[in-house]
Amino acid sequence: MRLPARLALLMLAVFSLPTLGGCVPGSASHPPVPPVPAENVPPPPRSQTTLIWQPGHYDWDGAVYLWIAGRWVERAGHGVLWQDGYWRQTPRGSEWVPPHWM
Repeated sequence: MRLPARLALLMLAVFSLPTLGGCVPGSASHPPVPPVPAENVPPPPRSQTTLIWQPGHYDWDGAVYLWIAGRWVERAGHGVLWQDGYWRQTPRGSEWVPPHWM
């Protein structure tokens, strides 16, 4: 049995919609950020300035995630909250926001 052309075209369109969702600009085109492993925080080194622990974090190099180990940094010039890196959606697609102090 042969389907009329209009019905065949309609069926093709309906069944193609789920696969076209991956083609929409702005859809996730990056691997998920790996879970941050637990890390042992060593005691701070002796310093004349106040230090704050900057946690280890993943950063995106354009192809893979790189683990950056935590370290003690000078408190001056940093916010009080640490924000891990994350992906955000923009009109141009996914954009990596590097980890930073807030």
